[in-house]
Amino acid sequence: MAYRRTPAVQERLDALRTRMIDSATGLVAVHGYGGCSISAVAADAGVGTGTVYRHFTSKGELFAEVFRIVCSREVNAAVTAGEAARAEDGRCVAAVSAAVGTFAQRALRAPTLAYALLVEPVDPQVDTERLLFRESFRDALAVAIAGAIEAGEIPGQDATVTAACIVGAIGEALVLPLARGAVDPTILPLLHAFTLRSLGSPT
Repeated sequence: MAYRRTPAVQERLDALRTRMIDSATGLVAVHGYGGCSISAVAADAGVGTGTVYRHFTSKGELFAEVFRIVCSREVNAAVTAGEAARAEDGRCVAAVSAAVGTFAQRALRAPTLAYALLVEPVDPQVDTERLLFRESFRDALAVAIAGAIEAGEIPGQDATVTAACIVGAIGEALVLPLARGAVDPTILPLLHAFTLRSLGSPT
């Protein structure tokens, strides 16, 4: 008869897995991807390295999960900010600008983690999650841009291409500040202005 885990056992395993992911997330936020290892995650989580490998077959698999969770959180934060701005301002353009601003603000508050998410050399499994993150952020912006076009707020254009260009440009503009660990809030109004110009919006 095959062994079946009880709900209590599964709950403990899920909690342990979450603890290891949380440890990995905290470590990459401090040391970057290159500065993290399975042994460091195990030590931080208070388990043996063998325990980590029973849940994740490799560093790439563990940190792919970390990137998946963190990237989803960042996109959700940007989208939420955009929706709030649209509700307050009444324009879809405000949603795009707020989403970009929120992403940049959060990146500058956690430069090491943001650098890892955006450009640090990583394993192929992790890089796949990075590409999915860029796609998700692009698609979220494209929805707001399409709404702005439909409302007559900005000229007609390919919303997906414009969104992809904004995502790429914002990431490029943040690379050096993040690499230096420098929190420079003066870049935020510049990114805001760039976003509006990219959309063809006067304000």
